[in-house]
Amino acid sequence: MVRWVSTCTEDRTAGIDRERLIGVLTFWLRPAFALRVINRFQKVVGFDRAMALASGALTALVSVVILTGALLNGLGGEDTADRIIKRYGLTQSGAEAVRFLFTPAEGESTGVGFFGAVFLVISALSFARAGQRLFEQTWELRPLSVRNTRNGLWWILTLAVYVTVSGWLYAALGRGRFGLGASLYEAPVTAVFLVWSGRILSAKRITARELLPFAVIAAVLSALYSVGATFYLPHLFNSYAARYGSVGAVFAMISALFGVMLVLVASAAVGREVGDELVRIGQGRRPSADEVRREWDTLRAQTRLRWRSARTHISRRRDGNRDPDSRG
Repeated sequence: MVRWVSTCTEDRTAGIDRERLIGVLTFWLRPAFALRVINRFQKVVGFDRAMALASGALTALVSVVILTGALLNGLGGEDTADRIIKRYGLTQSGAEAVRFLFTPAEGESTGVGFFGAVFLVISALSFARAGQRLFEQTWELRPLSVRNTRNGLWWILTLAVYVTVSGWLYAALGRGRFGLGASLYEAPVTAVFLVWSGRILSAKRITARELLPFAVIAAVLSALYSVGATFYLPHLFNSYAARYGSVGAVFAMISALFGVMLVLVASAAVGREVGDELVRIGQGRRPSADEVRREWDTLRAQTRLRWRSARTHISRRRDGNRDPDSRG
């Protein structure tokens, strides 16, 4: 008897949890909200913004990686090429291209001169301003441009710390299956870094509470992207390097960076709309269950109508193509 009651209680709890989960999904994935996210993504010109960020990141991060690699070599650490090869498990042409790209010629110094340091600062500030424009456009703020340079410099230092911590996590924990352990530990670090990034790059015009949905979504999606990258990046590096030589490593890096930046831009669009929706809910303006149900019913009806129209159009074209054959 006790066992039967316990089983019924567990089944009822599972049913309630399932219904609650379905209710949450149907609310946040409802057509009106999805349309607002798409419109937000289009307003910031999402794909162009992601490409601009990827290009800026390539210029800035390669410079930072070369500089830090020179410093670590001076301290007796691994060089930049070996760390990248181990991080992504590169072999064959991909590993050779990375070594050719990041390893200096024999007898050459890896130090950075005055003009190299100036270029490093300029490229890093350009990348910081690209990130600044993302936050300003997504949260519809007045652009500050170069007037926010001091905050940009602080953000660059924070970025260097974040890259160092992420590299240490993957060095310590990334040898597990698909680097899953390192990705899980990196996610909260990424969320904190993104909240700080939004605060400092917007000159504190965006609150941490407003940035939190974006940071959480971006951290989760970035962790998933990092796990997925362990599958396709080695093939990407090897195929590009075999086709284009050492330049192929640059193409592979900008392709990988474009994926990362696309995740960030999409997360910013979703996070902004989630934050606005939470504000509406706090003000008592949450759509009722009937409104959400009507939205889904309308979407299903429109989908069925378009599917029938498409089938009718295809069948008419097939009949039109058969008629000349039958006449012949």
